[in-house]
Amino acid sequence: MVQESIPVEGSKMRIQSYKHDGSIHRVWSETTILKGTDHVVIGGNNRTLVTESDGRKWVTREPAIVYFHKEFWFNVICMFREDGVYYYCNLSSPYVADEEAIKYIDYDLDIKVYPDGKYHLLDEDEYKLHRNRMNYSNDIDKILRHNVDELQQWIERKKGPFAPDFIKVWQQRFNNEH
Repeated sequence: MVQESIPVEGSKMRIQSYKHDGSIHRVWSETTILKGTDHVVIGGNNRTLVTESDGRKWVTREPAIVYFHKEFWFNVICMFREDGVYYYCNLSSPYVADEEAIKYIDYDLDIKVYPDGKYHLLDEDEYKLHRNRMNYSNDIDKILRHNVDELQQWIERKKGPFAPDFIKVWQQRFNNEH
Protein backbone atom coordinates (compact mmCIF):
# COMPACT_ATOMS: atom_id res chain seq x y z
CA MET A 1 0.00 0.00 0.00
CA VAL A 2 1.37 3.39 -1.00
CA GLN A 3 1.48 6.04 1.73
CA GLU A 4 -0.88 8.96 1.15
CA SER A 5 0.84 12.34 1.15
CA ILE A 6 0.14 16.05 0.75
CA PRO A 7 1.33 17.38 -2.63
CA VAL A 8 4.17 19.87 -2.22
CA GLU A 9 3.76 23.39 -3.61
CA GLY A 10 5.94 23.83 -6.71
CA SER A 11 6.29 20.09 -7.36
CA LYS A 12 5.09 18.40 -10.54
CA MET A 13 2.61 15.52 -10.30
CA ARG A 14 0.66 13.22 -12.54
CA ILE A 15 -3.11 13.02 -12.31
CA GLN A 16 -4.57 9.53 -12.69
CA SER A 17 -8.27 8.96 -13.24
CA TYR A 18 -9.74 5.48 -12.76
CA LYS A 19 -13.09 3.84 -13.36
CA HIS A 20 -15.14 2.18 -10.59
CA ASP A 21 -13.83 -1.26 -11.59
CA GLY A 22 -10.24 -0.13 -10.94
CA SER A 23 -9.22 0.23 -14.59
CA ILE A 24 -7.24 3.30 -15.61
CA HIS A 25 -9.35 5.92 -17.39
CA ARG A 26 -7.04 8.85 -18.19
CA VAL A 27 -3.60 10.16 -17.12
CA TRP A 28 -2.33 13.75 -17.25
CA SER A 29 1.46 13.54 -17.38
CA GLU A 30 2.29 16.70 -15.43
CA THR A 31 0.57 19.27 -13.25
CA THR A 32 2.35 21.94 -11.22
CA ILE A 33 1.10 21.96 -7.62
CA LEU A 34 0.12 25.52 -6.66
CA LYS A 35 -1.41 24.61 -3.29
CA GLY A 36 -1.48 21.40 -1.31
CA THR A 37 -3.19 20.90 2.05
CA ASP A 38 -4.78 17.89 3.72
CA HIS A 39 -8.14 18.95 2.17
CA VAL A 40 -7.44 20.79 -1.09
CA VAL A 41 -5.09 20.49 -4.03
CA ILE A 42 -4.88 23.21 -6.67
CA GLY A 43 -2.66 22.67 -9.69
CA GLY A 44 -1.94 24.20 -13.05
CA ASN A 45 -1.01 22.76 -16.40
CA ASN A 46 -0.62 23.81 -20.02
CA ARG A 47 0.10 21.73 -23.11
CA THR A 48 0.11 18.61 -20.96
CA LEU A 49 0.28 15.13 -22.45
CA VAL A 50 -2.87 13.12 -21.71
CA THR A 51 -3.05 9.35 -22.21
CA GLU A 52 -6.44 7.67 -22.59
CA SER A 53 -7.24 4.12 -21.42
CA ASP A 54 -7.05 2.86 -25.01
CA GLY A 55 -3.52 4.26 -25.42
CA ARG A 56 -4.49 7.33 -27.45
CA LYS A 57 -2.45 10.40 -26.57
CA TRP A 58 -3.25 14.08 -26.96
CA VAL A 59 -2.00 17.39 -25.58
CA THR A 60 -4.19 19.92 -23.76
CA ARG A 61 -4.73 23.07 -25.81
CA GLU A 62 -4.92 25.77 -23.18
CA PRO A 63 -3.70 26.62 -19.69
CA ALA A 64 -5.88 25.17 -16.94
CA ILE A 65 -6.22 25.26 -13.17
CA VAL A 66 -7.37 22.03 -11.51
CA TYR A 67 -9.19 21.92 -8.18
CA PHE A 68 -9.58 18.86 -5.96
CA HIS A 69 -11.26 18.70 -2.53
CA LYS A 70 -11.23 15.83 -0.01
CA GLU A 71 -14.82 16.33 1.14
CA PHE A 72 -16.62 16.53 -2.20
CA TRP A 73 -17.27 13.99 -4.92
CA PHE A 74 -16.22 16.25 -7.77
CA ASN A 75 -13.19 18.01 -9.18
CA VAL A 76 -13.04 21.08 -11.40
CA ILE A 77 -10.85 22.00 -14.37
CA CYS A 78 -10.83 25.74 -15.17
CA MET A 79 -9.72 26.19 -18.80
CA PHE A 80 -8.55 29.58 -20.04
CA ARG A 81 -9.66 30.22 -23.61
CA GLU A 82 -9.71 33.40 -25.71
CA ASP A 83 -13.42 33.98 -25.07
CA GLY A 84 -13.29 33.34 -21.30
CA VAL A 85 -13.02 30.67 -18.64
CA TYR A 86 -14.71 27.32 -19.24
CA TYR A 87 -15.13 24.82 -16.41
CA TYR A 88 -15.23 21.08 -16.82
CA CYS A 89 -16.44 19.41 -13.64
CA ASN A 90 -16.02 15.67 -13.11
CA LEU A 91 -18.29 13.86 -10.67
CA SER A 92 -15.73 11.66 -8.98
CA SER A 93 -14.56 10.16 -5.74
CA PRO A 94 -12.63 12.50 -3.47
CA TYR A 95 -8.96 12.45 -4.49
CA VAL A 96 -6.09 10.63 -2.86
CA ALA A 97 -2.51 11.74 -3.35
CA ASP A 98 0.67 9.75 -2.96
CA GLU A 99 4.19 10.16 -4.29
CA GLU A 100 3.05 8.69 -7.62
CA ALA A 101 0.03 10.86 -8.49
CA ILE A 102 -3.22 12.56 -7.57
CA LYS A 103 -5.84 9.82 -8.05
CA TYR A 104 -9.61 9.62 -8.23
CA ILE A 105 -12.44 7.49 -9.61
CA ASP A 106 -14.33 9.12 -12.48
CA TYR A 107 -18.09 8.53 -12.22
CA ASP A 108 -19.02 9.57 -15.76
CA LEU A 109 -21.30 12.52 -14.98
CA ASP A 110 -19.83 15.90 -15.88
CA ILE A 111 -20.99 19.49 -15.75
CA LYS A 112 -19.68 21.94 -18.33
CA VAL A 113 -19.87 25.61 -17.38
CA TYR A 114 -19.55 28.34 -20.02
CA PRO A 115 -18.06 31.84 -19.60
CA ASP A 116 -21.59 33.32 -19.37
CA GLY A 117 -22.37 31.13 -16.34
CA LYS A 118 -24.73 28.73 -18.13
CA TYR A 119 -24.07 25.05 -17.46
CA HIS A 120 -25.14 21.60 -18.61
CA LEU A 121 -25.08 18.17 -17.00
CA LEU A 122 -23.41 15.77 -19.44
CA ASP A 123 -23.02 12.01 -19.94
CA GLU A 124 -26.12 10.75 -18.12
CA ASP A 125 -26.39 7.86 -20.62
CA GLU A 126 -22.78 6.86 -19.96
CA TYR A 127 -23.49 7.01 -16.21
CA LYS A 128 -26.51 4.69 -16.53
CA LEU A 129 -24.53 2.24 -18.68
CA HIS A 130 -21.54 2.14 -16.31
CA ARG A 131 -23.75 2.07 -13.20
CA ASN A 132 -25.21 -1.21 -14.46
CA ARG A 133 -22.01 -2.61 -15.96
CA MET A 134 -19.77 -1.80 -12.96
CA ASN A 135 -22.44 -2.21 -10.26
CA TYR A 136 -22.38 1.22 -8.65
CA SER A 137 -24.16 0.83 -5.31
CA ASN A 138 -27.30 2.75 -4.37
CA ASP A 139 -25.18 4.57 -1.77
CA ILE A 140 -22.74 5.76 -4.45
CA ASP A 141 -25.65 6.83 -6.66
CA LYS A 142 -27.12 8.89 -3.77
CA ILE A 143 -23.73 10.47 -3.00
CA LEU A 144 -23.22 11.40 -6.66
CA ARG A 145 -26.73 12.84 -7.06
CA HIS A 146 -26.22 14.90 -3.88
CA ASN A 147 -22.86 16.15 -5.22
CA VAL A 148 -24.42 17.14 -8.56
CA ASP A 149 -26.78 19.35 -6.54
CA GLU A 150 -23.90 20.69 -4.41
CA LEU A 151 -21.82 21.46 -7.49
CA GLN A 152 -24.73 23.27 -9.17
CA GLN A 153 -25.12 25.41 -6.04
CA TRP A 154 -21.39 26.24 -6.12
CA ILE A 155 -21.71 27.26 -9.78
CA GLU A 156 -24.79 29.41 -9.19
CA ARG A 157 -23.30 31.06 -6.07
CA LYS A 158 -19.84 31.47 -7.66
CA LYS A 159 -18.31 29.54 -4.77
CA GLY A 160 -14.86 27.92 -4.62
CA PRO A 161 -13.23 27.60 -8.04
CA PHE A 162 -16.17 29.45 -9.65
CA ALA A 163 -15.40 32.66 -7.73
CA PRO A 164 -13.86 35.37 -9.96
CA ASP A 165 -11.10 36.00 -7.39
CA PHE A 166 -10.16 32.30 -7.40
CA ILE A 167 -9.46 32.47 -11.13
CA LYS A 168 -7.44 35.69 -10.91
CA VAL A 169 -5.28 34.50 -8.01
CA TRP A 170 -4.50 31.01 -9.29
CA GLN A 171 -4.05 31.99 -12.94
CA GLN A 172 -1.55 34.65 -11.87
CA ARG A 173 0.25 32.23 -9.55
CA PHE A 174 0.45 29.60 -12.32
CA ASN A 175 1.73 32.17 -14.83
CA ASN A 176 4.43 33.18 -12.34
CA GLU A 177 5.52 29.53 -12.08
CA HIS A 178 6.12 29.41 -15.84
